Amino acid sequence: MNDHKPKILVVEDEHHIALGIIENLELEGYAPTLVEDGQAGLAAIESQSHDLVLLDVMLPKMDGFEVCRRARAAGVRTPILFLTARGGLDDRIQGLQAGGDDYLPKPFHLDELLIRVQAMLRRHAWSAEAGPQGVVARFGGNEVDLINWRATGWDNQTHILSEKEALLLKALWEHQGEVLTREDILEKVWGYDVFPSTRAIEALAQRLCKRFERTPNQPKHITTVRGVGYRLDVG
Repeated sequence: MNDHKPKILVVEDEHHIALGIIENLELEGYAPTLVEDGQAGLAAIESQSHDLVLLDVMLPKMDGFEVCRRARAAGVRTPILFLTARGGLDDRIQGLQAGGDDYLPKPFHLDELLIRVQAMLRRHAWSAEAGPQGVVARFGGNEVDLINWRATGWDNQTHILSEKEALLLKALWEHQGEVLTREDILEKVWGYDVFPSTRAIEALAQRLCKRFERTPNQPKHITTVRGVGYRLDVG
């Protein structure tokens, strides 16, 4: 029997919000820890082992975007979910560019937060599994470590993949030669019911093509099956 309780770091300075989050996480069987400013949050992220970080943006001492940027620069791969009243498109983009994995604007329903938490933990656990086709994907002169998100391209360039790039490639690799539908990709890469647009998947596939195809505009390996999904051909 696995008694492991996922450890969740909550970095939130609004005390009443933080207490509500902590109480509900505990009721769901998680092991949350609370810190209330950006500097303490960064120290906790870098020095402790957590399964997930819930990170507010408007924090004293250091804002959440900077906390996330520094953590990613230090090599921390723990999933980070931004929680913030700044829910505009520019802020969402800034959060993702800083290295965040998801973004939940305030005010939010606790049920939605818990769904996001569950999905992110499930997705991160799947990303760390070797899978039926192994850990390293080899195709077209590329070699991609699907566990550590590092690759050597056909041109001998080294690539560090984002989480979503790695998850999409892992899903395609596990079903190589088969068409992976848009719905399958959304479940594997985003992992919850509030899905992004089709264009988000297209943009992600295009980024992989730019990294791993000799002619990105005429891809040979990562191909689109129009109206259905995507396929990885290794030959």
